[in-house]
Amino acid sequence: MGTVVMKFKIMPASPEADLEQIKQSIKEKVVEYNEWGAKIHEIKEEPVAFGLKAIFITLIWPEEKSPDLIEDSLKEIENISSVEVTDVRRLL
Repeated sequence: MGTVVMKFKIMPASPEADLEQIKQSIKEKVVEYNEWGAKIHEIKEEPVAFGLKAIFITLIWPEEKSPDLIEDSLKEIENISSVEVTDVRRLL
């Protein structure tokens, strides 16, 4: 089977949310799927509005596994308002 690259937009619950703690929690969630070959390629922050920043992650993910598994796992993290898959592409 192949591998896909998925991009997620993660919105914190408020501008006061600790983005470093959220990023650390994201890393911990992805580690749970390392045995499948899942790994983070990139994590970055981008300003959205009024002091609020979104976290964007690029994730390497096995094609045969449902992206819903990691998306649902990320939604469980404290101080996250929403998780949205913005792009999925097959890695060649």
